[in-house]
Amino acid sequence: MFISRNWGLELWLQFLLLAVLNFTCSPGFVQLSNEYINDIKADEAAEQANGEYNYDQQGNDWQGTCQDGLQQSPIELIYSKANVTSISRIRFYNYDQPLQSPLVLTNNGHTANMVLPPTRNGQRAYINGGLLPGSFEAQSVHFHWGSPNSKGSEHTINYERYDVEMHIVHKNTRYADKTVGEASMFADGLAVLGVMFKAVPRLSSQHTGLVRIFNQLPLITEYQSSTMVNGRLTAGQLLGNIITGRFYSYNGSLTTPDCAESVTWTVFQDVVELPRRQIMKLWNLQDSRRYPLINTYRDIQDTNGRPVYYRNLQ
Repeated sequence: MFISRNWGLELWLQFLLLAVLNFTCSPGFVQLSNEYINDIKADEAAEQANGEYNYDQQGNDWQGTCQDGLQQSPIELIYSKANVTSISRIRFYNYDQPLQSPLVLTNNGHTANMVLPPTRNGQRAYINGGLLPGSFEAQSVHFHWGSPNSKGSEHTINYERYDVEMHIVHKNTRYADKTVGEASMFADGLAVLGVMFKAVPRLSSQHTGLVRIFNQLPLITEYQSSTMVNGRLTAGQLLGNIITGRFYSYNGSLTTPDCAESVTWTVFQDVVELPRRQIMKLWNLQDSRRYPLINTYRDIQDTNGRPVYYRNLQ
């Protein structure tokens, strides 16, 4: 189901709920919960609150904390400069549980974004371990990408930029009663998992969940268009088959305005391989100006003496 949202968030959400309710009588369709609808609404409101911005100058024209902050992201992740340590691995909970409902995939003019609902057991997927100051529940996922002539990951690993970088955004459970935007006001408010994608001619293994998502991208080329990703996915399927025991971690910021310095970053060393024909679909998305939504990454920021840690155990 494809839905254009050019006629406003509130009306679109009402239409979406009615449309899904109409489909629930058919096998294979699941009602979106009011909680999920409200989460989508809150996510969109937070996006709009940050005002208009684009990637014409790779973020160098963004103001406020984006310009003045001292703990900004992304940064270069370099093994020879990192503190190699035996910190605990990232522990995943409910990442193997099916999500309550199909995912709603949206072109918000800056990225392809999905708010993550709770799992079928009523709990959210969440993580702890590593350098995380607590437990963090999965809230949303989005992507950063390049163009036909350039790669588009935000972080670089050992001076290499990858084709795509996926961010799974998590919120500290101590701020359970707050929105993601409100939690971002606290230094320990958010945690983001960064996963690199590499374009390859063909796959040696299948990433069913990611392929389902990328197959829907042609339906959201227009700004403020949305579609549903068929089938029940798990949060774990977003990770492909990467080894999660090897990662870089540091304290930084959101990579989009308002660039709040509230993120504990975990960027995995291992890379997801996806067919180039799938990654090419991102290049066809449009921003609010109907310009091609390409090179959606912020330039590398100074570390300003921040320690970067690397875990090398599987």
